[in-house]
Amino acid sequence: MNWKTFFAMLSRDGHVARRNLVPMLLQNLLQPLLFVFVFGRVLTTSGMMPMRYKNVLLPGIMAISMVLSGVQAVAMPLITEFQFTKEIEDRLLAPIEIRWLAVEKVVAGMIQALVAGLAVIPAAWLLMGSGVQISFGHPLEFAAICLLVALFSGAGGLALGCSVGSTQIGLMFSLVLAPMMMFGCAYYPWSVLSPFPALQIAVLANPLVYASEGLRGAIAPEVPHMPAVVTLAALLAIDVAVLAFGLRQFRKKAVT
Repeated sequence: MNWKTFFAMLSRDGHVARRNLVPMLLQNLLQPLLFVFVFGRVLTTSGMMPMRYKNVLLPGIMAISMVLSGVQAVAMPLITEFQFTKEIEDRLLAPIEIRWLAVEKVVAGMIQALVAGLAVIPAAWLLMGSGVQISFGHPLEFAAICLLVALFSGAGGLALGCSVGSTQIGLMFSLVLAPMMMFGCAYYPWSVLSPFPALQIAVLANPLVYASEGLRGAIAPEVPHMPAVVTLAALLAIDVAVLAFGLRQFRKKAVT
């Protein structure tokens, strides 16, 4: 491990991200914040949804923002660098092992995911108005969930970026990310699926379920949610599996 090279590449990616901070935030936060405004402000103020729904929605929107931001921050540049600009070849010449090049990409994606997720909280407060009751009484749990969700998003972006071709990008978002968001318990607690037992069990394969439920338990504990030990253990296991797969795919693609 060459730490100097690692941090130099991370600093470069950070510089690029800072130059594109506003477009990046708009790209990753516009759709979630529109959901926040429509469901958390318009429908609750009009009386069509109960006011307490704001507390259900905010953690889920935060989870979606983190996952989308990290996946896009890692997957899209990788697809471009491997298939179009060939910029990855310059990185492969750096005095550092191949797997650490992939880890640097994941870390950069994690940072962007954390920024996007934390930016949701003040933005959603402004859009939702009064009635939002967010608690930070479990800071360690909140930090652990955020880090694990960010790691999943970065590792997921690595896995997708090294496995999906340029012609399959649209299909990836349609068949992978869209169902993940709809059945990721972001807009509703996992417990409300009890009338649909088969669906309730099936969605447990969705990592976004544990991200949404974990954040809900950390900052909105009055809302029904999974136990913290379940969400933490599930996210940790998923992160290890996705990261291992992503590193293998990166090395396989880099050496061919």
